[in-house]
Amino acid sequence: MKLTFWGAAQQVTGSMFLLESDDYRILIDCGSDFDLDALGKKTRYDEQKSVFPFDASLINTVLLTHAHIDHSGNIPNLFKEGFEGRVVCTEPTMALTSLLLKDAANLHQKRLNAQNDLTGKKKGKKRKEIPRDYFVEKNVIEALENFVPVAFGQRYRIADHVSITFYAAGHLLGAAHIVVEVFENGERKRICFSGDIGRNNYPLLMDPQEVPDVDYLVCESTYGNRIHENTGSPTEALADVIKRTCVDIPGRLIIPSFSVGRTQALLYTLNKIYADHSFPNLKVFSDSPLAYSSTKVYQRHIKLLNKEARNFQDNNDMLFDFDNLIYLESSDASKAVSNYNEPCIIISSSGMVQGGRVEYHVEANIGNPYATILMIGYASEGTLGWRLLHGQDTISIRGKQLPVLANIEKIDVFSGHGDQNDLIRFVRMQDPEKLKAVFLVHGEHQSMSDFQNILQNEGYKTVEIPMRGQTFYL
Repeated sequence: MKLTFWGAAQQVTGSMFLLESDDYRILIDCGSDFDLDALGKKTRYDEQKSVFPFDASLINTVLLTHAHIDHSGNIPNLFKEGFEGRVVCTEPTMALTSLLLKDAANLHQKRLNAQNDLTGKKKGKKRKEIPRDYFVEKNVIEALENFVPVAFGQRYRIADHVSITFYAAGHLLGAAHIVVEVFENGERKRICFSGDIGRNNYPLLMDPQEVPDVDYLVCESTYGNRIHENTGSPTEALADVIKRTCVDIPGRLIIPSFSVGRTQALLYTLNKIYADHSFPNLKVFSDSPLAYSSTKVYQRHIKLLNKEARNFQDNNDMLFDFDNLIYLESSDASKAVSNYNEPCIIISSSGMVQGGRVEYHVEANIGNPYATILMIGYASEGTLGWRLLHGQDTISIRGKQLPVLANIEKIDVFSGHGDQNDLIRFVRMQDPEKLKAVFLVHGEHQSMSDFQNILQNEGYKTVEIPMRGQTFYL
């Protein structure tokens, strides 16, 4: 049996791992590679005329840890290139993946339409080749017809000699650690793929579940060398920021947030803050159609949320809806918020301030000293969010150079990723004497290297940092 690392290898995104036995091939995750986009490079496999470095038609099954696009975003392309198998995941992951892939397809279609319009206006201009990793809604629908939902804790056989079990990972609704059991030549091997590891006591989500003993562990390392700075409760941290930025002064608070996962945690926390009736009910604008759709998925799967959230639902009827919450659907409604002159809170995507409606809100308010931009999560180097966090005096948005007069703040209590302590806790579930190897993925190289040293000091003898395309025989 062999394991090849085709994505998230010595980088953060593009999760894709190929597990092969004698006659069966399993792809764990099939994500979009944003590290390539950030570097402005072409697809690595251009010379192969393929999105993938392998023959998609030879894959038997895809296992999906969770819905985020850096784990799911290339699934439609896998079907386009000949994959005919099933995509196995939890039911919430299937629902959220549907929303995210359709949103991505819509973005691809808009870009293609804009490109065609430009080509049509310029006579003699050669039509650009469609990027190979683009897909449209038809491709998404065809892929979704082959999704198979499986419950947490249910041992599910995907082949005569291969079984899988999903364990709740926290991080996102439906997110899973996946344990794959392979029976080969009279021997059983167990491999765990961590997916993204969540945090204990995170808003809405259950704590990550314990994973049984395995032979090999593929572990994410996004925060392998970092500890979350904020240790208080999300409710206290957010209430403090709102009081200082919107109550003590008549200001405007802009929160860049990912539509799926982060925004739901924010809305739930705001609902809790307003529920005690001692806090001014400021207008809250949720500016993301995708966030609105995702929030409905969370509401439908309340049984999979933590006990605190279920109790809040019982006592207050709704987890996310509260007085003064306004969902903005159209882009015109989004822009009209700039004319709202009372103190307010605007939650908009994307979380790294890279594309999405939030760019407009940042552009409209970056020169306002009564405005505060609150960063609540990780921002990749080079993104607008990263530049704001690093204190640049001026920033460029849509070709305009603008002075930064707004206040920039940061809290990390809403980060869905476990920090170094959470990652160590996850690995410690495995006996160092029995675990044959740990493979570190999903992280910047320094984070992986630092975490590798920690694990080796903990007694884990073989801790690998695979390169893209590197194969290990298990």
